[in-house]
Amino acid sequence: MSTPAVQLVSECFIKPQRPTHESNHICYLTPWDIAMLSAHYIQKGLLFKKPAPLVNQDDFIENLLDKLKHSLSLTLFHFYPLAGRLVTHKTQDPPFYAVFVDCRNSSGAKFIHATLDMTISDILSPPDVLPIVQSLFDHHRAVNHDGHIMPLLSVQVTELVDGVFIGCSVNHAIGDGTSYWNFFNTWSQIFQAQAQGHEHDVPISHPPIHSRWFPEGCGPLINLPFKHHDEFISRFEAPLLRERIFHFSAESIAKLKAKANTESKTTKISSFQSLSALVWRCITRARRLPYDQRTSCKLSTNNRTRMEPALPQEYFGNSLHTLSAGTATSGELLENDLGWAAWKLHLAVANHNDKAVLQSLKEWLESPLIYQIGRYFDPYCVMMGSSPRFNMYGNEFGMGKAVAIRSGYANKFDGKVTSYPGHEGGGSIDLEVCLSPGVMSALESDLELMNAVSVSNPL
Repeated sequence: MSTPAVQLVSECFIKPQRPTHESNHICYLTPWDIAMLSAHYIQKGLLFKKPAPLVNQDDFIENLLDKLKHSLSLTLFHFYPLAGRLVTHKTQDPPFYAVFVDCRNSSGAKFIHATLDMTISDILSPPDVLPIVQSLFDHHRAVNHDGHIMPLLSVQVTELVDGVFIGCSVNHAIGDGTSYWNFFNTWSQIFQAQAQGHEHDVPISHPPIHSRWFPEGCGPLINLPFKHHDEFISRFEAPLLRERIFHFSAESIAKLKAKANTESKTTKISSFQSLSALVWRCITRARRLPYDQRTSCKLSTNNRTRMEPALPQEYFGNSLHTLSAGTATSGELLENDLGWAAWKLHLAVANHNDKAVLQSLKEWLESPLIYQIGRYFDPYCVMMGSSPRFNMYGNEFGMGKAVAIRSGYANKFDGKVTSYPGHEGGGSIDLEVCLSPGVMSALESDLELMNAVSVSNPL
């Protein structure tokens, strides 16, 4: 039986409700932002159940769309760079090449209404994430440099038979996961205030800080050593992958943490370091690598708290580093215990301090690097992305708590693991694992992993 297709109903553009003084300016991009130009947009979304019983389906969806559009316009007042476009300024004499955000000359953020003749159960029941989930997002396969001609934010609201999926595609050169979820959380907060009749001048919890941080002696317009974007943009095509969500209860994670710390004779290893070490070991075992094949575990690390003085969590932009947290041969990793691997990850995270952040920026400025997914991540690495600390399930849009989080095609490859808070909260974690089909089958039979995996049923 063929899978139904997503049907486009309408699309429009949403601008900030009113301009701010700052939104009349350009928004500069830092080294952290520029490095993302060849990566994909961030694509994350929430699946909600429709309220029951519904007297009139059409009235419900029209009312929801109107409220989403209006609250989005109010939210963009605070997050105005998302309504802008990328611009490149270049000259030949003297040689100059810089990319920035024009917050004025843009049609705004895109808003799409679509339908899909499937139920929530159709989406969530299969063990693997279905390919149709990629169609719940706009900007499929777009790289961030496409923000010159594409909106920096596109929202797709897809109506299912018994649910609604709200998927956002945000340009990763404009902000990281911390910025993305602050935007989503603020939109939810304004939506709920609007529903209570308090839409104007809503006191938002975490107003974004748009003053971009630059290393001393750098910026705000960074002259890049390029003449044309073909020199630094590539379009990564993922191989055939299986994608599956593994759920870990708070109790299971506590056991992993206790085991890792006991084996390393310490109390310093965190829950997430323990879980990451488990995944690194089990995926490496499932890959059946030669004994002396070097493997690595990379962690996506928020730099804000590591800097002195620290950057506020409300800092809007990118402030993250992909930390090569652990390297070992396949043999070493599997001969030693969980604590050995977890301690390696802990040490790397502990040593990623202000000095390390500034040193990596110094090296970048000496030789600007634009991340290329196909070249940066080798086939023997495990890459832990996103964070279970982000407030994902706290976002509500008049339909109660979301039943699931899903992501699009963006930034996925063999060995990419995306972490989310578990639906029941309390420290539980969901891991979205992308692997080649054969390796995924081996992983599903891995006793060390499956003994730690828990049953989850948000339906």
